[in-house]
Amino acid sequence: MIKNIKIFPNNNELSYKISKELTKKLISKGYNIVEDNYDLAIAIGGDGSFLRMLKQNNYNSNIFYIGVNTGTLGFLQEIKPDELDSFIISLKDNKYKIDTVGIQETRVYYNNDNSIFYSLNDIVVRDKDLNATVLKINIDDVNLEKFVGDGILISTSVGSTAYNLSYGGSIVFNTLHTLQIIPIGPINSKVYKSLLNGIVIPEDKTITIIPNKDKKNLIITVDGVNNVYDNVERIETSVSKKRIKCLRMENYNFINIVNDKFLK
Repeated sequence: MIKNIKIFPNNNELSYKISKELTKKLISKGYNIVEDNYDLAIAIGGDGSFLRMLKQNNYNSNIFYIGVNTGTLGFLQEIKPDELDSFIISLKDNKYKIDTVGIQETRVYYNNDNSIFYSLNDIVVRDKDLNATVLKINIDDVNLEKFVGDGILISTSVGSTAYNLSYGGSIVFNTLHTLQIIPIGPINSKVYKSLLNGIVIPEDKTITIIPNKDKKNLIITVDGVNNVYDNVERIETSVSKKRIKCLRMENYNFINIVNDKFLK
């Protein structure tokens, strides 16, 4: 039963305006707008606002997440500003469904240390100086390829409609828990052979990326945030056992969303 709600507005005039309007409407219907111990988190803005909200909550699996779109594409933001009243009615009448969505867990090993990241959309691995990136890519303990090119993008199912799509990756249903490896500017010649197309990896597999011994300084971009590492030994990424719960309206349909955002 949803009772306590926290709103995460983007830092712009429209988002603050919608936030105030939504707050007033929710309170009038008996909901509590709180800062801690909330059942539902609502992002107001574009897709970046939704990603920041998840990060601020450390991808907490005990919270429901939804977004109001005041941005441009807003693929992750289901509710339109003129749908606030119908959204609250559906919330009050418990007329919604919950999608359990997989996220990506990435661990970077470097200088006898390691860092861990979670991401909803993707990671990108590139050379620190943006020279040719040379990477050995394994799936579990089996070698897939020695990649040479501009970089490698690894997206989640949710992220398949983001950066992944710009590089010719496939759209994957967002309730499937997969990763997709997409080459960025692969080099193919008599000397180098890299895959030209993406490959979808199931959730029980781990992707290991090992940089060439003289190409170990990398930029690792996690959901659009750049992280620079020197002397990277390896990167391990997989579908996390942690899941997030996205609250959907009863009429939510992924195919309709794809058609609306990309074809209309």
